[in-house]
Amino acid sequence: MALMKSPCIKTCQIDHASQLCIGCFRTLDEIAGWSGFSDIKRQSVLDELDTRRSKLAVNTGTGR
Repeated sequence: MALMKSPCIKTCQIDHASQLCIGCFRTLDEIAGWSGFSDIKRQSVLDELDTRRSKLAVNTGTGR
């Protein structure tokens, strides 16, 4: 079974207000722990990314 692909896009910068990476929208704990997460945990994180992206864009005027 192949590992679930990381959402990292190599644009690593943490937004201080939200504590999310502005590239992949994960927290530092999620980034650091990704390789050790179960597929269920990874999917849970992935499921939250669109919501996080939208909230960050609204709060900062940024987002992809």
